Amino acid sequence: MSRLGKLLAGWTFRTATPTFEPGEAITAYVSERNGDGLTVRIGDSVIRVEDGEDAAVEDKIRLEVTSFDATNHVGTGEVVEVLGPDA
Repeated sequence: MSRLGKLLAGWTFRTATPTFEPGEAITAYVSERNGDGLTVRIGDSVIRVEDGEDAAVEDKIRLEVTSFDATNHVGTGEVVEVLGPDA
């Protein structure tokens, strides 16, 4: 392995549009709340949550992804736990 290869070993770049698998649990902040529920944005990917009555904008929540369209980077999820704004 070259010196450059050793230097860059393990380095990865994050994408602006991460993808998720159904059943995957993630932690994120609520970015919007409206009559349809909550919107959570991770980069440019959006996950909509219908339940989540106890969560407010800027609350950190743990959610389980129920579906995700990798083409449009949009999915749905369910709140597992509301961690609060200071979590």
